[in-house]
Amino acid sequence: MTPPGRKRIEYAEQPHFERPVPDIPPAAGHKMYGRLRFLYGAKAAKTAMQELVRLLKVHHAYKTDELIEAERAGDPSQRFSEKDMILITYGDMVRAKGRPPLGALADFLELTRRRVHVFNTVHVLPFFPYTSDRGFSVTDFRVVDPHMGSWADIGHLGKSYNLMFDAVFNHTSSRSTPFVEMLGGNPDYQDFAVTFRTRNELTPAQRHMIRRPRTSDILTMFHSINGPIWVWTTFSPDQIDLNYHNPKVLLHVIDTLLLYVRKGADMVRLDAVTYLWDEPGTSSANLPQTHEIVKLFRDVLDIAAPQVALVTETNVPHQENISYFGNGCDEAQMAYNFALPPLVLHAFYREDCSHLSRWAQNLEYPSTTTTFLNVLDTHDGIGLPGVANILPPEEITFLVRCARQHGAFVSYRTTEGGGEVPYEINTTWYSALNMDNSGEERAFQVKRFTASRSIALALRGVPGIYFHGLIGSRNDVQLALRTKVKRNVNRSPLDGEVLTKNFAEPGSKLNMIHDQLGRLLEMRVRHKAFHPDGAQSIMPAPGAVFAVLRSSPRGDEHILALTNVTSRPCRLDIPLDKVGIAESNWYDLVAGRGWMAGNHTLTVQMQPYDVMWLTPFGELERSIESPA
Repeated sequence: MTPPGRKRIEYAEQPHFERPVPDIPPAAGHKMYGRLRFLYGAKAAKTAMQELVRLLKVHHAYKTDELIEAERAGDPSQRFSEKDMILITYGDMVRAKGRPPLGALADFLELTRRRVHVFNTVHVLPFFPYTSDRGFSVTDFRVVDPHMGSWADIGHLGKSYNLMFDAVFNHTSSRSTPFVEMLGGNPDYQDFAVTFRTRNELTPAQRHMIRRPRTSDILTMFHSINGPIWVWTTFSPDQIDLNYHNPKVLLHVIDTLLLYVRKGADMVRLDAVTYLWDEPGTSSANLPQTHEIVKLFRDVLDIAAPQVALVTETNVPHQENISYFGNGCDEAQMAYNFALPPLVLHAFYREDCSHLSRWAQNLEYPSTTTTFLNVLDTHDGIGLPGVANILPPEEITFLVRCARQHGAFVSYRTTEGGGEVPYEINTTWYSALNMDNSGEERAFQVKRFTASRSIALALRGVPGIYFHGLIGSRNDVQLALRTKVKRNVNRSPLDGEVLTKNFAEPGSKLNMIHDQLGRLLEMRVRHKAFHPDGAQSIMPAPGAVFAVLRSSPRGDEHILALTNVTSRPCRLDIPLDKVGIAESNWYDLVAGRGWMAGNHTLTVQMQPYDVMWLTPFGELERSIESPA
């Protein structure tokens, strides 16, 4: 990603073929050909490889000398640091009169940047023209939705922030040009989608094997020039699965991936990548072919844009999720930590973080170049598959029941046996934690909200915060009812003028969140103990307190992060031999006060939903004495 303070180096607007284009390194070429051969066989792989090499050479021709030199000098292993924090937002989340939505978003981000300068990356959810699913049913992957703005607006955002683009490569809109052309019999788009001549070609036994995040029919009937066909639609009748059995589809997607890089993507999120390869007679989830395609994407970026990171969005059980790291060097550099949100919510509902602590104790990274994206909520809500083998079934039932009591909706998915199970809690994070009309004071609810977010900030990884989860939005039930889309409870557009006013109004919820959460965010990006490559140790503590010790990669800074997940005061005794630091004087960075250990034990008193980030006082002193 573009290092803080360094100007973004852009690609040329046109390719320059007068310069020599380097050949693909033989080892890299052999590796990519091997993946294509695995997918398509030797004959088709040879043809596909020729086109892939052409795409890579054309991409290189767009590079300026300055960009080539910067890539040569860069070190992809140093891609992430403690300064990384990602804001997740729709391109049209903020509305303002007389401004295109992407321009209004940029204006609002610039205003908040003057107050809390913490986000160095903006993940703009799909900003392409679409027909449904709030942007995830794309009609054209290569243009910006004119209702949002233009590529120039995206470029303007990229001058101040690193950018994450959404690659919705699993499916496309039923009104997209390729699908419409396929229905019309255009041979250039033959086999663009997975199709059947009759509905019964996909047998009941095969249907029961398929794992899906929805309960709608897997096949949707369309009329084509040659009569009715049944099309594989994993997500909805308007979302046509791309047919990766066709190498032309894969090459078109890779061409689009390279376009995103040239348009400023520092990170590329592979949406719903779990379901990329459709194969009757299998679950069609997490198949070897899917992993091979992700690895090929990584191969392509390692050659074409080594500074760009792949992010996999795979809302599946945790062990399957982390499989997309590959061996640590050949698949995604970052994966969504989907087990974290339901575990944190469960901890606050039960007022007991035992399950969360046990899971966090066993978190592993396959290499120093991989990391988690630590989110608590997304534009979809709170996924449940990530805790399928972590929380007992009765605890998942408890979690869903409590969320419903807080005004959440619940979405379901089809199991491989043909049944239905809860898949996702549709809610804002603030409403999931704070019940309407509970009689609690606003300050108490904001404190609970901030405490929950502190866990995602403290854990090893890169924090990502969805816009509504940043400002403490409540559920928009009316929008969900009006649109008949449960997820829209967490997707309301916002008035930039109202937001700005509430930011500045003392005592408003947004102002309180700005004061409490904003301070944590600012501290998070200032301390190297939170570096994604730093060590992490989950400390023994009562179930009321989540305790994690973070250490900087060089071991010169330590922060003991404590979060009381309960509505009760509690006392915590921390044996210093368990911490591994004999320092007697500790300082709480959050409250700005000192604590003294006695008899080799640090004893702290925590009020309800307190957050403490304790650091040895001697380390603070040495940091003052050392050169900046």
